[in-house]
Amino acid sequence: MSIIALSLLLCADLLDFVKGYLTVTIEPLPPVVMGDTVTLKCNFRTDGNLREIVWFRVMEGGSSKQKIFTYDAMYNSNFSHMEDFRRKEDLVYQSTVRLPEVQMEDDGPYECHVGIYDRASREKVVLASGSITLNVMSPPKSISVVAANQPARFSRYEAQNFTLVCTVTGGKPAPVVYFKRDGEVIEVHSFISPEKQESRGLLGAKYNQPLISRELDDTKIQKSLSFLGPNSELVRLDKDRSQRSYTSGAPVQEEPSPTTEVIPETVISREFPRWVLSSSPLYFFNHTQSVLQDGTMEVQAVLTWHLNPQLDNEALFSCEVKHSALSMPMKAEVTLSAPKGPRLSMTPSRAKVGDTVRMKVDGFQMGTKTNEVFPEPLFTWTRVGGPLLDGSEERFGKVLVLERVPAELNGSMYRCTVQNPLGSTNTHTRLIVFENPRIKKETKQLNLGKSDGAMLGPSLMMMLLLSLTVDLT
Repeated sequence: MSIIALSLLLCADLLDFVKGYLTVTIEPLPPVVMGDTVTLKCNFRTDGNLREIVWFRVMEGGSSKQKIFTYDAMYNSNFSHMEDFRRKEDLVYQSTVRLPEVQMEDDGPYECHVGIYDRASREKVVLASGSITLNVMSPPKSISVVAANQPARFSRYEAQNFTLVCTVTGGKPAPVVYFKRDGEVIEVHSFISPEKQESRGLLGAKYNQPLISRELDDTKIQKSLSFLGPNSELVRLDKDRSQRSYTSGAPVQEEPSPTTEVIPETVISREFPRWVLSSSPLYFFNHTQSVLQDGTMEVQAVLTWHLNPQLDNEALFSCEVKHSALSMPMKAEVTLSAPKGPRLSMTPSRAKVGDTVRMKVDGFQMGTKTNEVFPEPLFTWTRVGGPLLDGSEERFGKVLVLERVPAELNGSMYRCTVQNPLGSTNTHTRLIVFENPRIKKETKQLNLGKSDGAMLGPSLMMMLLLSLTVDLT
């Protein structure tokens, strides 16, 4: 048995000597950022004569390969793409491929194939290969934060769920998304089933219930009375405007515009009973991922909690992203804010009978930017003391159009109510309709024509009677 084993070993060594040996390895690469220049290095060791080197990019899940580099020793005596090092009796080669400004389509596996001549016959080639997967990272391209289910009405007494949705697109791998409030990371809980949500206090819109029954609250009336002045008049809560004096004396009156009379904003929803919400809400978090066509990821992170208009108004919420391809976090910020009184404009400035009047919201009385109110408010137009010109009770939108206004609308008052889940406010404006000289002239001519016709009738009768008398005589 020992003689047979020794013979086999000698035959194996002889075959190795005849064929030669070849080992191929590719140096590993860490993930690279899109736009970087990458060098792939293929190292191979052999004691034979090199025949060729071929680099492939594997595509379509391995079903096809694209040749990106070829070195043929039969026709190339220049080793410009290769470096060789003498190590004992072995030859160690290194073939490099440079990929400038890699893009997402360069992501994937690469193969290095090496062939050497068989020592027994130069017509035979011994082949070996190595592979590596190039992982190209893409930083997120965009981030945005919006409020879900908006615009929505304000509810004074019923606790409401409020949801922020943060969408991050273009990242690979998927980024880490988290929320902050006023610069502090929010401690969140995972979304749970509706049955468990009911026991934890976070309900869907159809399950939303007050935390304490209204009938059991004995502070509502006291708190309501605390906003009344000595004469049982509602105290203004707008601190940015001068407070109304309750001492005797003539009130200061502002001079109205010749075409519109603007009544100062009336804040109608600044009373929040203590039973509505807790001062320490639970924040619930969920996120989903989806693959885009270019291979990058889109992540949607959702933050939901019971809104507290007292505590959450003017709170700064930010959605931040951490990613390996970013040197610093990417973020988007929103400030929750209740609407302040809307600024109204009217065109034409002097409305006449028959004109089309447009009332428009040009912003808010506090601040210079129209987008300072978040989430997006709901605009509602009503007419004080009656329906609108088209017969409807209310109209939604920033613009109210009154077509061919009649003289009967002179002095009519219109209310624009602006509300979001954090609060509600309104502003009034009065429509002054002037006489239209053109319509007045046409009406006068029409009336003169009717009177002339009425005078002409008796004259014709007298003439006919006279002519008949003459014929009879």
